Amino acid sequence: MKSLEQSLGVAKENRGLMYAMYFAFFSSGFMSQLFGAILPFMQEEYHLSYTLRGMLLSAHQAGNFFAVFIAGYLPYVIGRKKSTLYLSSGKAIGLLLMILTGNPILLTLAFILTGIGRGTQSNITNVVTAEISQKKASALNILHSTFAVGAFISPFLVMLVTKRSHSLWWVVVALVVEMEIIALGAIDNCNLSDKPTPRKTDKGRDYYKDYQWWLNTGILFFYLCSEASIMGWLITYFKETGRLSPTIAQISSSLLWIMILTGRLTCAGLSARMDKNKLLLLLGFLQTICFLVMITSQSKALTFIAVLLVGLFMSATYPTTLATMPNRYNSSTVATGNCIAIASLGAIIMPLVVGAVAEKSGIGGGIATISIALLCMVVLMIIKTINVLKTKS
Repeated sequence: MKSLEQSLGVAKENRGLMYAMYFAFFSSGFMSQLFGAILPFMQEEYHLSYTLRGMLLSAHQAGNFFAVFIAGYLPYVIGRKKSTLYLSSGKAIGLLLMILTGNPILLTLAFILTGIGRGTQSNITNVVTAEISQKKASALNILHSTFAVGAFISPFLVMLVTKRSHSLWWVVVALVVEMEIIALGAIDNCNLSDKPTPRKTDKGRDYYKDYQWWLNTGILFFYLCSEASIMGWLITYFKETGRLSPTIAQISSSLLWIMILTGRLTCAGLSARMDKNKLLLLLGFLQTICFLVMITSQSKALTFIAVLLVGLFMSATYPTTLATMPNRYNSSTVATGNCIAIASLGAIIMPLVVGAVAEKSGIGGGIATISIALLCMVVLMIIKTINVLKTKS
């Protein structure tokens, strides 16, 4: 029976590197759901306002945004290994700061550092896994499955640890710090290149003059507005409104990732059988309807089901949007990279907007603002679909 690395076509000298990438991405997945789970407990201990909590979530996304640029430049100067180790250490440093202090400035710095670390690891794990495997699609699917498994476990563990005392939230954070130290040690001991790499030229095209490029960028912008806000504020919303019990809220956050994984696998099959633009519009419409049901239904059972369906229908929006972008832009790292960078601003802005509105109107009002982003996304999807149909006719 073939081992995993053999079935993926990974050379013997790269096997340690492959497992290091998988563990690092598992750790990133674990942390991705951690903040939404621990933020209510941090609020209890540090007395954080809605605005500050929104700012912290936005700071993490801002760190992730900056990592796209830093992690893309630094390897050309000091090599992949050093740049990965230096930038990824931001996760461990930031998480330690969260345990040690409730100072707003230091907490903001902590969330920025975790964003930089997470963004760096996301970039390097995807790139390296694709490079060292002969069966790239299979290797990347397994990689993203490790992320989903980490994201699934995280809220459950927070729920178990804090069941005895809410003040024990730091125990799970400390565990992630230990996981990150192990990941950094594994990366340091594998054969990741430590030499500066030659820069590849990519002139791109005049993408910024094309409304189709802006249309796709706009869809991703509003999608990331909703995704980042839902992931960051969901548990706080349910706990503080009492719409779901704290235990069920944590469970729903974990199950959300199971639905996301299920949705991605399902849409991978559907995309080969139906028009991708119509699939994208269907996904956008259904996740918006389910979100509105989630925030308006008085039934706890229906609210819980709506949460899971939101995860199912939002799962493939991001990759399907990129897949429907004109080929001339998909082949340009400049056009695609800038599309993702601009769209990522939505993930930075919206959690702060939710927090600011919640400060004045309550968490219910804050969460409701996400529906505006979803409706804007659907409108752009409709325009995109109409344009595609006109082009084909």
